[in-house]
Amino acid sequence: MKKTIYLLLLTSILTFGNEKPTLTVYTYDAFAASWGPAPKVKKAFEKTCDCNIKFVGVSSSIATLRKIQLEGKKTKADVILGLDTAIAQVAKETKLFSPHGLDTSIIDLPNSYKDDTFVPFDYSYFAFVYDEKKIKNIPDSFESLASMPEDFKIVIQDPRSSTPGLGLLLWVKSIYGDKTVDYWKRLSPHILTITKGWSEAYSLFLKGEADMVLSYTTSPAYHMIEENKYNIKSADFKEGHYAQIEVAAIVKSSKQKELGKKFLEFLYTKEFAQLIPTANWAYPVIKGVKLHKDFDKLHKPKEFILMDGKEVEEKRKAIINEWLSAVQK
Repeated sequence: MKKTIYLLLLTSILTFGNEKPTLTVYTYDAFAASWGPAPKVKKAFEKTCDCNIKFVGVSSSIATLRKIQLEGKKTKADVILGLDTAIAQVAKETKLFSPHGLDTSIIDLPNSYKDDTFVPFDYSYFAFVYDEKKIKNIPDSFESLASMPEDFKIVIQDPRSSTPGLGLLLWVKSIYGDKTVDYWKRLSPHILTITKGWSEAYSLFLKGEADMVLSYTTSPAYHMIEENKYNIKSADFKEGHYAQIEVAAIVKSSKQKELGKKFLEFLYTKEFAQLIPTANWAYPVIKGVKLHKDFDKLHKPKEFILMDGKEVEEKRKAIINEWLSAVQK
């Protein structure tokens, strides 16, 4: 009997000793989905780390931050992935994230972005996406969008929970300045609904519930490459397009900080960068990645708009409040 107990104990110790560490990554639902980048990223990273990686999908990007704030030091997250540069400053001020300590000189973005805590992993531009089989008169500016017939409807996301939603507010604010409230009042009749996150909004658009949806200039690439459909396009606005740079960071309370750092380093490898264009439907942040030929069919904005993160943090609440005052009925 004693021999049996000894063997069981020994087996348990050996099993425990050989157990691979697990890196838990909180991200938005579209990234973590079975059809999103997560399964491919998991497979590629686990080959390099002798570890397990677990993606936890949350309803929206900003909701991942809220979840970590609510969980505090007890959070199971080791890494947060999917905030953008507009909300990164807010996240830094929570003091829940650690400096990455990485050399990020390899990053190649349309504008410079350096931060000691958050590292970029992809970028694109916000745009309104439409089906050219259903819409013939395509708005080419915010003015023409607000001047569309009354029954022309768009779906947008809530800026309090979604980075695209916040990005739209910053885009409009950059163009209209102190006349922003007036613009939102004029656009408001065209807003069919405001969703919590991007996935819900895009799903409504695909079901034919709205004429346009706030998404990205790179979204049509999915339909071309995965579905061989060339009728989904993004409207080219002559004012220029607001950019989104998505970022990741290590959670300060993580017990897997070294593994988290390896994961952030992995975001700059060619292997990861090659996954991004046809998995997250965005542009990679390093050079030397060959894009699918259909990416040449996407329009790339002539004007690149992006507010500094500190400026966003200073103005964010006021911008959201003026939007609420204009769109609430």
